[in-house]
Amino acid sequence: MIKHLHEENLNDLVKEGLHLVDFYADWCGPCRMLAPVLEELDSIDVIKVNSDEHQELAREYGVMSIPSLFFIKDGQIIKNVIGFHAKEELQAIINELK
Repeated sequence: MIKHLHEENLNDLVKEGLHLVDFYADWCGPCRMLAPVLEELDSIDVIKVNSDEHQELAREYGVMSIPSLFFIKDGQIIKNVIGFHAKEELQAIINELK
C-alpha cells in the first residue's frame, strides 16, 4: 500500500512494523521511474515523502540525493538505499529484513 505523507507525523506512521519511506521530488526523473516499481512491491507499506514539501524532514533523515529509500522497522532505520532500484532488488531487501 502506498501512502503520501501530508500533515501526518512520519514517526507515528512507522512506529510499528516494516515500512519503506521514499523521499522523492516531482521533478526527479529517477523518482518518476521508481514510482511504478514501488506500487508492485509486496508485503510492505510504502510512504512517499515529497522532499520539496517536507524539507525539514528530509534534513532530519539526512537526505542528500533522491530518490532516497529508508527501510524502517518498528521506528528504527535499518537500511537506506539511494537511486533507482529494480523491483527484484527491493523485494530481496524486504525479504531479508523481515
